[in-house]
Amino acid sequence: MELSRIAPTFIAGHRGLVGTAIHQRLRALGFDNLVTRDQAELDLTDAAATAAFFDQARPTYVFLAAAKVGGILANDTYPADFIRINLQIQTNVLSAAHTTGVDKLLFLGSSCIYPKHAPQPMKEEHLLTGPLEPTNKAYAIAKIAGLTMCESYNRQYGTRFIAAMPTNLYGPGDNFDPETSHVLPAMVRRLHEAKLTGTPYVTMWGSGQPRREFLYVDDLADACVFLMENFEPGDGPVFANVGVGEDITIAELAATVAGVVGYDGEIRWNTTKPDGTPRKLLDVSVLANLGWKAKTGLIEGIRTTYAAYLEQKP
Repeated sequence: MELSRIAPTFIAGHRGLVGTAIHQRLRALGFDNLVTRDQAELDLTDAAATAAFFDQARPTYVFLAAAKVGGILANDTYPADFIRINLQIQTNVLSAAHTTGVDKLLFLGSSCIYPKHAPQPMKEEHLLTGPLEPTNKAYAIAKIAGLTMCESYNRQYGTRFIAAMPTNLYGPGDNFDPETSHVLPAMVRRLHEAKLTGTPYVTMWGSGQPRREFLYVDDLADACVFLMENFEPGDGPVFANVGVGEDITIAELAATVAGVVGYDGEIRWNTTKPDGTPRKLLDVSVLANLGWKAKTGLIEGIRTTYAAYLEQKP
């Protein structure tokens, strides 16, 4: 089903990493009725305000990219904020979308929904088959609740709510704050600053041995539009994994980032800090069978991300 280019399309969270990329992708495809509101204009944690907005705007399609996100330190430090804010946003948007008759909605999840020791690569059916990683349990449960809400609304009301489950994301516009960023942008900033100051070594959290998969954000945006046009909720899961289908160790990632940044010092590992989940590789066969795959290689993506960081840093 090709989406109408003239129908009102709401991008919730259009100023974030993912929302910005989705906005740019839709513009490039000729969508000329994009509806956006920043947080100052619309607080999606406010149920009444969200309902009033949907009643007025009446979007045909919704991309729900608004969320509270962060790296392992932020998730471990502020778990109450992560579960409360994400549950509020999801509940309010899905409820308003149903009430106002939104034709189709895509909810953005996260690969952290899977059990800490899930089989690798992780398939959609591995959801809820084991305990979660403790450091981001609150965030993961919020995202699992969002998935369950999509399934439940579809079953009870016949809505067309689907979800994309991306792996670790990165790209231009990322959060490079050392306290709240994810691993790849945090490495970009730390290694760049170490290069500038001539620091002989940089110490990273953990052992460096966990394996992670990294997806360039523009590829995710392309996948989200593809899913909206080619993926329908059926008898199986209402979500599809989005990734590149291969992973590397955190130590290999650090070496790759150092090469792109031009840092030639030593990288050390603080093994007293948590590693998180040992491995998170997504099985991307559902999307592959529909005809989609990621296009951006890791080194190419890191180079573009680093260039964007140099432009945006103070």
